[in-house]
Amino acid sequence: MMEPWRTLLIIVVILIVLVILGGMLTWVERRLLGIWQDRLGPNRAGPFGFFQWVADVLKILTKEDWVPRFADKWVFILAPAIMLIAVVMSFAVIVYAPGIFVADLNIGLLFFLAMSSMTVYGVALGGWASNNKYALIGTLRAVGQMVSYEVFMGLSLMGVVIMAGSFSLGDIVRAQKGMWYCVPQVVGLVIFLIAGLAETRRIPFDLPEADAEIVAGFHTEYSGMKFALFFLSEYIGMTLISALIVVLFFGGWLGPWLPPFLWFVVKTALLIVFFILVRGALPRYRYDQLMSIGWKVLLPLTLLNLVVTGGVVLAVGK
Repeated sequence: MMEPWRTLLIIVVILIVLVILGGMLTWVERRLLGIWQDRLGPNRAGPFGFFQWVADVLKILTKEDWVPRFADKWVFILAPAIMLIAVVMSFAVIVYAPGIFVADLNIGLLFFLAMSSMTVYGVALGGWASNNKYALIGTLRAVGQMVSYEVFMGLSLMGVVIMAGSFSLGDIVRAQKGMWYCVPQVVGLVIFLIAGLAETRRIPFDLPEADAEIVAGFHTEYSGMKFALFFLSEYIGMTLISALIVVLFFGGWLGPWLPPFLWFVVKTALLIVFFILVRGALPRYRYDQLMSIGWKVLLPLTLLNLVVTGGVVLAVGK
């Protein structure tokens, strides 16, 4: 049990880091995609265009924070806040290193799944309250996509839970001292990675906000600070999925030479880079392809992985 002041300090540091990181990742993404696509990317504001993200933040925060007269005002305002709070709350159960966490709950993984389900409400309420046909189409796509892929996301983690014998993220990391779960649970890793892309609505699963088809999807009518909250939620969500993959499949803070927390940061950063480069490498799927991949491919694979993992664990007598 940590002292209350230390827990409060960790909470404040996490919040500050997430807000700054959400802004900085816009520069990181544009810079990496520039390199990936053999072009310059941001290169004017500061060294390598580093301060471009500062300019973008200042610009978006000084834009008119408009509420359409045809929108449901209070629901319209609350939707982006609900989404951001649900994403940020999930960081409370992540164990970054020994002694560095907010709450190492014995139901930590279930808490994450519950919070990830809450983000659907932010998307659904935002698109519905906008009273805009493009926003509504984006909302219907998003709700169908996110609710469907939550099923595969949850089932893909059950193999890890069976092997570790716990829903605590700290216990799961400690159980990987002999071998990281990316080896015996490689099927679960791939499925969780795909489901994570769908949950964060990243390419190739960015159908809810396909700008070439439905303007900007569920946040078409948003501007200023409220749009910034949606934007921030996406990048913080990408960081959350990367951190969880590290904890669940790549040994968390475990590793030689470097301090434990540094190992966690390095692994998470590499996965964030992977998420970004996927955007520059893959095209967007059609909606029927999205659903077919989920229900016809990922669901059978998750169930097969669950059955095989349970059988092996029973066979070895763990």
